[in-house]
Amino acid sequence: MKKVLFVATVDSHIELFHLPYLEHFKDEGYEVHVATNSDKKILNCDKKIKLPIKRSPYSLSNIKAIKILRGILKNEKYDIIHCHTPMGSVVTRIAAKKVRKSGTKVIYTAHGFHFYKGAPIKNWCFFYPIEKILSKYTDTLITINKEDYELAKKKFKTDVKYIKGVGLNEEKFKCILSEEEKKSLRSSLNLNDKDFVMIYPAELNKNKNQLFLINAMKDLNNDIHLLLPGIDSYKGKYQEIVNKLCLNNRIHFLGYRNDIDKLLQISDLEISSSKREGLGLNLIEAMYMKLPIIATINRGHKELIINDINGYLINNKEDLIDKINFLYKNKKFRINLGINSNKIVKDYLLKNIILDMKKIY
Repeated sequence: MKKVLFVATVDSHIELFHLPYLEHFKDEGYEVHVATNSDKKILNCDKKIKLPIKRSPYSLSNIKAIKILRGILKNEKYDIIHCHTPMGSVVTRIAAKKVRKSGTKVIYTAHGFHFYKGAPIKNWCFFYPIEKILSKYTDTLITINKEDYELAKKKFKTDVKYIKGVGLNEEKFKCILSEEEKKSLRSSLNLNDKDFVMIYPAELNKNKNQLFLINAMKDLNNDIHLLLPGIDSYKGKYQEIVNKLCLNNRIHFLGYRNDIDKLLQISDLEISSSKREGLGLNLIEAMYMKLPIIATINRGHKELIINDINGYLINNKEDLIDKINFLYKNKKFRINLGINSNKIVKDYLLKNIILDMKKIY
């Protein structure tokens, strides 16, 4: 029986983005293995492997992970290895150097290089040389935005492919709320029918840059609200700032939510302030739900947003406030942007991305 191995640093990456691909390999008759830093069971996985992979590139634990994985690869004799996440891919490609000579194919999906136009010099000095060296031990490198694709195609000695993200699973968005259900959900969040609701589903951290939005909220109308669903990796720092600014009743920290599809249906506008983005699945989900977008300028956002067609790209607080106020006051135009968003997003649906991935596999 043919075998495939998926590798990522954490389970959540596999669970959020790659379960349909595990299912694909099961349907094709493969034995499916998954390696992460835990022994948690995962759907459509025949064998779960625990590796001591750490997110930090400076952790000595990653050296141990390479040694363990090297032994596993020698014994299991995989046909395909598909690695993800920065350290997951580093550990895998170093460990797989020998087995590639026996015919094992190594695929790496870069979900957004840490080096890009405008990135800090330290990122270029550290991450770029690593990726350039390891590209020699990669059979196919998959990129999810055009900037990364063009750079990799020019600089790296490997087969480089471009696909439009991991694919949006439409099944997750089939639950359509009634007007009464929308009203009830808004009420549970202390929102009324007249409130203008913006949403940014993302982990609270430095890169996602929620502070940029928090500071803008001071200068917006009192019935403009911001929903921030997401795990808090800043340990309450943003909440402290919001308390000091007396914005508690307008900025809603929701923590982890498994009902983003419903929260999008009670929102008027998707907003994103991230500094670095490979593509931005949260924007793709919002576009599918017919929301207009306002987002900071970065390579991932530029793939999805066309000014005045489905939203706006902004690069400073004044521009952000101006565009929010414009969409707040112009409901008809806002709705048209959302309709355009839904048309654009069709290229990013899972059913289409899976066809592209099948060709690569």
